[in-house]
Amino acid sequence: MGLGAQLIGWPEGFVEKFVEEGFFVISFDNRDCGLSTKTDGEPHDSAELLISVVAGEGAISNYSLSDMAKDAISLLDFLGVEAAHIVGASMGGMIAQTVAIEYPDKVLSLTSIMSSTGKSEEFTPTEEALNALLTAPENSRAQIIEVNVSASQTLSGPHWNESFARDQAQKNFDRSFHPKGVGFQIGAIAMSGDRTSQLLNLEMPCLVIHGSLDPLLPLHCGVSTADAIPNAELLILEDMAHDLPQVYWDEISEGIKSITSKA
Repeated sequence: MGLGAQLIGWPEGFVEKFVEEGFFVISFDNRDCGLSTKTDGEPHDSAELLISVVAGEGAISNYSLSDMAKDAISLLDFLGVEAAHIVGASMGGMIAQTVAIEYPDKVLSLTSIMSSTGKSEEFTPTEEALNALLTAPENSRAQIIEVNVSASQTLSGPHWNESFARDQAQKNFDRSFHPKGVGFQIGAIAMSGDRTSQLLNLEMPCLVIHGSLDPLLPLHCGVSTADAIPNAELLILEDMAHDLPQVYWDEISEGIKSITSKA
């Protein structure tokens, strides 16, 4: 899953669409979120790290996307899975791309959803989306939930569901509240740079999914990702933003199933 997002960020109904087709689905919390290990100390300032990303400057952080990719591979090894279809959304798409680049023998197919190549000049979020990403947490459970519901609305498109967003915000808080983790994960993105030249070498079937209304990682991020990967398929969803609205679960899952069939 994406920045600061726990494994429950994958909607249960969406995951069920793969289970019903006989897939064995593995979802997990990235480091520094959910129930996974948390990094000691304080992260670098998130705003400063994002300025480094936009400027194309290198950043030194506690770990990189390569380390997060290794986490995923270590989990597969622990579970005895020799190779898998890898799906990632947003930062998770960046991690999934890194898994495919660095561990191609472990990847049967790659699906990158609402993500990017890491090319600095393509990171052009709206001011509202950037503010939603960097809004400091409040003090009480109720305030924190409201902030997250508001951020969800900012990042989502016309199919935003307030009831679903509020339910998710409550579940996320009650399962794990670790705002420092976002700073560490932004550090991993900032430290990792542009993957374009490495994506050119991928040989497995690849699908890139992106919403035309994405305010955080605009559509050109998805187009560039698909252009960089040889023979990649591109699925553009015309009124999707930086979210996974239920109205598109069928289309997204069918696209992923189709790319897995080509492995």
